[in-house]
Amino acid sequence: MTKYIFITGGVVSSLGKGISGASIGKLLQLYGFKVNMIKFDPYINVDPGTMNPYQHGEVFVTIDGAETDLDLGTYERFLDVYTSKANTNTAGSIYQTVINRERRGDYDGETVQVIPHITDEIKKRFSALKKEYDITIIEIGGTVGDIEGLPFMEAARQFRLENKKEDIMSIHVTLVPYIAGAKELKTKPTQHSVNKLREIGIVPDMIICRTQYDIDDSLKRKISLFCNVDPECVIEAKNCSSIYFLPESFRNQSVDKLIMQKLKIKPKRSFDSSWLKQIKAIDKYNKTVRIAVVGKYADLKDAYKSIDESLNIAATDQKAKADISYLDAEDKNLISKLKDYDGILVPGGFGIRGIDGKIKSIKYARENKVPFFGICLGMQCSVIEASRNLLGLKNANSTEFDENTEYPVIDMMPEQKNITYRGGTMRLGHYISDIIKGTVSYNLYKKEHIEERHRHRYEMNPHFVEPLKKVGLTVSAYHKNILPEIVEIKSHPFFIGVQFHPEFASRPMKPHPLFKGFIAAAIKNKKH
Repeated sequence: MTKYIFITGGVVSSLGKGISGASIGKLLQLYGFKVNMIKFDPYINVDPGTMNPYQHGEVFVTIDGAETDLDLGTYERFLDVYTSKANTNTAGSIYQTVINRERRGDYDGETVQVIPHITDEIKKRFSALKKEYDITIIEIGGTVGDIEGLPFMEAARQFRLENKKEDIMSIHVTLVPYIAGAKELKTKPTQHSVNKLREIGIVPDMIICRTQYDIDDSLKRKISLFCNVDPECVIEAKNCSSIYFLPESFRNQSVDKLIMQKLKIKPKRSFDSSWLKQIKAIDKYNKTVRIAVVGKYADLKDAYKSIDESLNIAATDQKAKADISYLDAEDKNLISKLKDYDGILVPGGFGIRGIDGKIKSIKYARENKVPFFGICLGMQCSVIEASRNLLGLKNANSTEFDENTEYPVIDMMPEQKNITYRGGTMRLGHYISDIIKGTVSYNLYKKEHIEERHRHRYEMNPHFVEPLKKVGLTVSAYHKNILPEIVEIKSHPFFIGVQFHPEFASRPMKPHPLFKGFIAAAIKNKKH
């Protein structure tokens, strides 16, 4: 019998429901349980693929090609699993499914309503993977009280009623703010949030309190009294230097034991503490490597969440800390700022804004022998830069930015040219690439065949492969012997651009080989 843990949030968004859920999942996994996590987002978009990163942060891509919320990346990194389309759900996708059924006549003339039709579809998705896992953790996005989230809360209420009490647990993540003027932590927002949840019909079994400061026993007793939970089930989630320290913090507060007690389950094995021990090494290293990430969402770190995690994971593997700065590609002083960094990374993105700055950054990295790593659009910009400045094709460009360019070194895939719908129509998910032996890429991967996740419409134009090779920019991997997947400059300390997104495959203690190689080269290039 699958057990279910529902994670809801209150007071404000971005409290870390996904991190809390993933931390709990990790602890249960270390007891031998098979753990699954599913995200439900209340927005009407079918998926976040067409949303500006300023709206919702990074778009994470699953191996089967779903464009998802960044929390799925957190799930994958904590649990070291692959997520899929079944792990991500939005109000838009649920309503679309129900409306399509109504249009086909599947409801046989019934009036289609939020209850029961929408809530039934939500409940069906709650248990979509129940046969494969011991415990499913369900995160409901947004904040309790949001009008768009009400059908999800109602579905959760019904689901609890329809299952055995010991099979369902509710955890509410809330905020305990510090009021500087009063010099004290305030529990009233938590009280109101829990009251709102109880009005809907959901009584939390555990409350996780996000806080900047320690929550003492008296505050826990107060929250317990007003929110009707046991004092030991009021859990402190204090800000820490790494999100990967949270599982141990929860374990020290007996979160794992309380959950197993509530769900009436026994460990499948003795607790494996090796993961926690390895994670502790993160804070031990004094060596620092400075990395500049040049993009157009420089003031929103969550737009590059997986890249940030991958750089930190790779630095830890090299017994160092990554000091990462996000530099605006449109900054007029960008190039002068780059002189302070040991490595330069240009990430993916869409649109022409910031392209000139990215290309200038790549030129600076190439000419000054600074380790460079280009991802997706970053790789395409490296091809444009080499075409203009090494091959002499001054007007070389991507047809994304200039449809009539004389030298379309980056061009749209033929099958993409007739597509009118933007959502879910790019080259998405895992694709196989073949790496050429003897290249830098092969030496990093140490294998000929790789599978990596993609999210793009444009490709490097194969017609320019040979001319660019003559001036030093070599293609070292192909998809089906046609589409270039990796470019590199062998004579450079580290100059690699990839069409795919390796950041989605990084895991704590398992750095992606390309990030590992990039950080190693940056450490060797240290300025100070």
